[in-house]
Amino acid sequence: MNDITTTTSSSSIALVAEDFATWRTIVSESFVPLDVKTDIEESFKAQIRMRSLGDVFVSDIGAKSHSVERTPSLIAHGDKRYFKLSLQLSGSGLLMQDNREAVLRPGDLAIYDTDRPYTLAFDNDFRSLVVMVPQAAIDLPRDVIGQMTATRIAGDQGLARMVAPFLTQMAKNMDELTGHSGVRMMNNALDLITTLLHGELDSAKVDLAPSHRASLLQEIRAFIDDNLGDSNLNPGAIAAANFISTRHLHGIFKEEGVTVSAWIRSRRLEHCRRDLADPLFINRPVSSIAIRWGFVDASHFSRLFRSTFGEAPTDFRSRIWPEAVNR
Repeated sequence: MNDITTTTSSSSIALVAEDFATWRTIVSESFVPLDVKTDIEESFKAQIRMRSLGDVFVSDIGAKSHSVERTPSLIAHGDKRYFKLSLQLSGSGLLMQDNREAVLRPGDLAIYDTDRPYTLAFDNDFRSLVVMVPQAAIDLPRDVIGQMTATRIAGDQGLARMVAPFLTQMAKNMDELTGHSGVRMMNNALDLITTLLHGELDSAKVDLAPSHRASLLQEIRAFIDDNLGDSNLNPGAIAAANFISTRHLHGIFKEEGVTVSAWIRSRRLEHCRRDLADPLFINRPVSSIAIRWGFVDASHFSRLFRSTFGEAPTDFRSRIWPEAVNR
């Protein structure tokens, strides 16, 4: 890419595209593969400033009018699932996903899923902050977030009045997101984003529980999350705690396309991965982190982690924290 101007600092990288073809390449390589279009190819200019913190990517984007589309064919070739949270910093944008449309103006936020088709369109010059996170890092079920995609979260209302300024400051001070403090700050941002989404659900902007079954599923998932560290957590204990039969419990999860045991395992693995990326636990043995979240067999945990995330837990930690003492 001959027309890319690259600037690096100790913590972030900035890419400047002087033509549209270059920008098309930058966008797909920086996020997920996208179909990028514009009506002003000859005068097009754009830039992006990026920072990666573990598996979380923060990007401050400024560009002229264009659109990006995530198509089914592009999704079919992907192997990683992300959620993107977009904060409009200037200009306006239109987000479309799941038969919904959200017009975003400065201060507004919206979430969308890279594993389902979406379109983002900007009619004029704009600037936005995008936080891209693995889906498992957001502590809400994917189907629940699926009810919120392409829904405008007004930046001047509710919890967004506190979360949007925090994220705006992250965009302005991206070079400060370094080392242990940077990862802790990003974890705080993820917690704030999750809290914001919970707040949107609580405010009844999204119909979380249209039926008794959906409400019960939410309660069961919450119970599982509260007891992940208990190595004896099993379908019988979960059913008893929620006053249903084990058969009924298995039926509820079958309708979600997952088994109870698989759900418990996935939640435990994600908590382990987050701890391995957390500088507070940098010198804690991997086996201790596994036990903390209910894995009593270290070898079994390591095999599960590798098969799920594509690398051993010690390799994952070393990639994020080269100075870590893996035990």
